[in-house]
Amino acid sequence: MKKLILTVPCPLGTESITAHQVRSLGYETTQVVDGSVSFEGDEEAIALANINLRSGERVLIKLGEFKALSFTELFDNVKKIPWEEYIGKDCTFPVKGYSLKSKLFSVPDCQSIIKKAVVQRLGEKYNISWFEETGAMYRIQFSIMKDICTIYLDTTGAPLYKRGYRAEGVLAPLRETLAFSMIDISRWRGDREFIDPFCGSGTIPIEAAMYALNVAPGVKRRFECEKWEMFKGNYFKDAREEAIDNEQRDNKVEIFGSDIDPDAVSLAIANAKKAGVADKIRFFRADVKDVRAFHNKGIVMCNPPYGERLMDRKSVERLYSTMGRKFAEFENASKLILTSFEGFEKFYGKTADKKRKLYNGMLKCNLYMYFPER
Repeated sequence: MKKLILTVPCPLGTESITAHQVRSLGYETTQVVDGSVSFEGDEEAIALANINLRSGERVLIKLGEFKALSFTELFDNVKKIPWEEYIGKDCTFPVKGYSLKSKLFSVPDCQSIIKKAVVQRLGEKYNISWFEETGAMYRIQFSIMKDICTIYLDTTGAPLYKRGYRAEGVLAPLRETLAFSMIDISRWRGDREFIDPFCGSGTIPIEAAMYALNVAPGVKRRFECEKWEMFKGNYFKDAREEAIDNEQRDNKVEIFGSDIDPDAVSLAIANAKKAGVADKIRFFRADVKDVRAFHNKGIVMCNPPYGERLMDRKSVERLYSTMGRKFAEFENASKLILTSFEGFEKFYGKTADKKRKLYNGMLKCNLYMYFPER
């Protein structure tokens, strides 16, 4: 099996979490930078990473990195990459990417140049002048940052946060990858009560249940590279079987999710069934002010409405004041609240013990953490 350089993009602020997951799979990280983690691996590593990583966005094969100050340099360096080792005569290979703080700032032009370089290289190797592009999909990605161009192949397809259990959603959904990262930050391991009083479509409780039962997030979905020639072996089959063998379905957990919207609660229940964890979560309709507090050690975790999401400012301010009073009743619980609302602490009524910057997609948020008094 060929050793490859693999890169896992992840939400900003979750790099250390993703790096720990990579290491838990048995691989040493080679680079951890803002928004991504890299490591060396082979086809088996790609299968394991796609199926098991909880906070990564996708798994990319890094094919090349070089300085490109002109389109000629971009073309020549892309053409040097041995594309024929991956892409066959009938394969489909679209190109997409981005450029920041670089002389080559036109993304459409860069896409066109990279595509032409790949076509020319493959045309010379296969002795053909036209590619039908009707076969397996090989998505080429590029990034140009401060004139340094990096070229990747995307093995994942639909992003890893698309676990497959949330075919539908409510407004302003929380990404599954970020929901897991919040759980990891909380250090909850299924050993205490857990409640999300703004559960929406159920993402946080479902991710908590999957984590507590060691259910691999990608075990039920398919990945683009499974159709590639290099994955004709049983890499994904073996990885799925191993993941299922490692599940701990008998673990006893106390996970609750509530929401004031009955439609959201119904959707959360349906999503939990799709994820195979409906028997581990109790969903119910309730206004946050009416949620019963538990007095044992536990976790209150939520992504409540905020300015960009669903409510006007005055309503958000009143809601956060209500949360501050209600959450104080959870005396022995840690409280973790994700919001982009800058004045959160003022209206909640208490300064956070700890605060961590996270991103839900492109939206910058803060995770406010409150811990019980010792």
